[in-house]
Amino acid sequence: MKYLAAVLALPVLALAAQTNPDTHFYKAAAAGGMGEVEMGRMAQEKSNDPQVKEFAAMMVKDHSAANEELKSLAASKAVSLPEGPGTRAEAEKAKLQMLSGASFDKSYIAGQIADHKRTIALLNKEISSGQDDEAKAFARKILPTVRAHLRAANELAGTVGKH
Repeated sequence: MKYLAAVLALPVLALAAQTNPDTHFYKAAAAGGMGEVEMGRMAQEKSNDPQVKEFAAMMVKDHSAANEELKSLAASKAVSLPEGPGTRAEAEKAKLQMLSGASFDKSYIAGQIADHKRTIALLNKEISSGQDDEAKAFARKILPTVRAHLRAANELAGTVGKH
């Protein structure tokens, strides 16, 4: 009887994980983080601007670390994360693949500014209205880093393509 109760409880636990209001945060943050790593790697390869390459390396390092922490946290909550960055990042990646030189740098940095603004909004929403204390703590922890990334991208926007 105990075994039957445990088996019957599994779908309920799975459904609870899917309907958790914080699940969107986990999935969106994971997809965004994976996109940042992919775009950063591409920029490290394609850019000729040392400042852009340095910024891209920072994106790969910081977002890889945050992705690992988020992955561990999501696993502890039985939240399955996406396998990849999603359609927005794939479209951005395809666009960037066609560019080179200053046009690549400008487009990459413009995309970084937009992405980091979206991420800040996502983090702020989780902090203010999330129900999962650990997800809120994660959002609070990484928000200053994401804000620093946005500042760095905005500073770069004024200089890329002028070398």
